[in-house]
Amino acid sequence: MRIQFVCLLLVLLSASVLSQKAKLKRRYMKFINQHIDKRMSVDKCDDVMRAKINKINCKKTNTFIQSNNQTVKSICGNKGEPYGDMTKSLQRFDIVVCELKEQTRPKKCHYNGKKLNKKIIIKCVEGFPVHYDGDIGHCEN
Repeated sequence: MRIQFVCLLLVLLSASVLSQKAKLKRRYMKFINQHIDKRMSVDKCDDVMRAKINKINCKKTNTFIQSNNQTVKSICGNKGEPYGDMTKSLQRFDIVVCELKEQTRPKKCHYNGKKLNKKIIIKCVEGFPVHYDGDIGHCEN
């Protein structure tokens, strides 16, 4: 009986760990989809936002990092530093910020794009970026 209990406990713990890893992978894939696009440009905001972000409503703003997945992921390792409960990149990134135009009607989302070069702030979980928190302006290095 005792061995069965221990085996059941091990199975439950394994299932929980696998479930957590699957959830982390989904969060990471969502981050990639919503925030990493090496070929993003300011004139593509309407199309990319429509394809990747706006499934129901117009999101007010979204930032795309013009880089590859591995370079952004490295911020969660040796290419980033703690910034509160987030992680700040050590290097600057080219980013495209898509901001919703004021006269936009629902389901007809139109954006102004702006290209910047800044350090970025992300949330890392177990070495994976899962949330884009913002960027750091010219007043900090």
